[in-house]
Amino acid sequence: MIQLPAAFSAKMKRILQGEYEDYLACFDDERLYGLRVNEGKISVEEFLEICPFELRKIPWIHNGFFYDGESVSPAKHPYYHAGLYYLQEPSAMTPASRLPIEAGDKVLDLCAAPGGKATELGAKLKRTGMLVANDISNSRAKGLLKNIEVFGIGNVLVLSEEPGHLIEFFPHFFDKILIDAPCSGEGMFRKDPKMIKAWSEESPEFFAGLQRGILAQALAMLKPEGMLLYSTCTFDERENEQMIEELLIAHPSLSLKNITPNYEGFTNGFVTLTKTEMPEIAKSVRIFPHKMAGEGHFLALLEKKEESRPLSYEEATYQGKLPVEAKEFLDLLGISFDKSRLSLQKERLFYMPEGVPRLKGLRFLRSGLLLGECKKNRFEPSQALAMYLKKEEYPFVLDLSATDERVLRYLKGETIAAPELSEKGYYLVCVDGYPLGWGKLVNRMLKNKYLPGWRMSC
Repeated sequence: MIQLPAAFSAKMKRILQGEYEDYLACFDDERLYGLRVNEGKISVEEFLEICPFELRKIPWIHNGFFYDGESVSPAKHPYYHAGLYYLQEPSAMTPASRLPIEAGDKVLDLCAAPGGKATELGAKLKRTGMLVANDISNSRAKGLLKNIEVFGIGNVLVLSEEPGHLIEFFPHFFDKILIDAPCSGEGMFRKDPKMIKAWSEESPEFFAGLQRGILAQALAMLKPEGMLLYSTCTFDERENEQMIEELLIAHPSLSLKNITPNYEGFTNGFVTLTKTEMPEIAKSVRIFPHKMAGEGHFLALLEKKEESRPLSYEEATYQGKLPVEAKEFLDLLGISFDKSRLSLQKERLFYMPEGVPRLKGLRFLRSGLLLGECKKNRFEPSQALAMYLKKEEYPFVLDLSATDERVLRYLKGETIAAPELSEKGYYLVCVDGYPLGWGKLVNRMLKNKYLPGWRMSC
């Protein structure tokens, strides 16, 4: 029997009233495991045709599925390393799915690690616009960068900064912002019982202070007519309804939008939990684990309406002589790069997102798509470029079946035999048509160029 803190139980009885016993009963249910298809690489229909394990549809996420985490290990399959899907708790898929991304949008994920929401936002941009993914923790931001690169997202800046420091670089800059805020985590008690021990009665008030500051900083970076989606994985009204109520009172230019598409399991935000009984709060959404097949969440979608202000940044342009080896390699590709957006930083060649501001003074892990390194008399393409490309965008390909034993050997970093290849040079290694990385052919043997830090250990 689960042991919940007395203060937490009393709060949940007040919030849920007659549904409290149903909430308690959900702790006896098994943990849920979710998989979200990367539509930047493959359609849902195409993925279902090749998926090697049994899935059940998550009804409120169009590209989301349940899987049996006790019997299958999707993270060990080559398709995971090809970036065809992300493993994520089902309710946690909701915020990014409900932020209406359009082609060309400049999008900020302000608290982005480990990348579950940022990878979906990047996939929805479909190589257009710009994704800025930030996390204040440098160690967590490194994992974020890997997930973004595995997903093949190139129009990206990955930063590790205090949100307040970003304002001078991105004032009134973003069309869409997602804040999956640090919170007291009450909605995750069933998934991770260790969070119960970490909880205290003071936790919600502490996190509300953090959230208040993050929201104020994010609003300074949101364009007029822009939209901000705020989410938490907690139940406390101080972090949810009252946080949004406070924001709407302080900023008359903001309005709450309905979260669409609606789902029958969603619960409207509780007007009765606000201090002023603000009716607009009902447009926010609560997710309760006894009403849906997922953990606890809160979402609110805000739109900003005010007069435009001039932006204080200058668009960067990247001009100069491109090393001939890099030019020859890029000319092989079935896609063209705008030369004004190429940036050679020492030996490393990047393709910058369109309209990126000058970044001097920011702590970032990645600025744009790393295309490769220009070394003496040669160009070495990057792992990030391999994941960005589609099979048909590079002329030299080794496409292996997922059942070919060479796939796992490649993912472990081994040299593999390639008797079917003849022309020496770089090959894009694929699994069932989806890129994994590079190999360099010498005497019918493919020297492994898979990124060492990504290699499978067993």
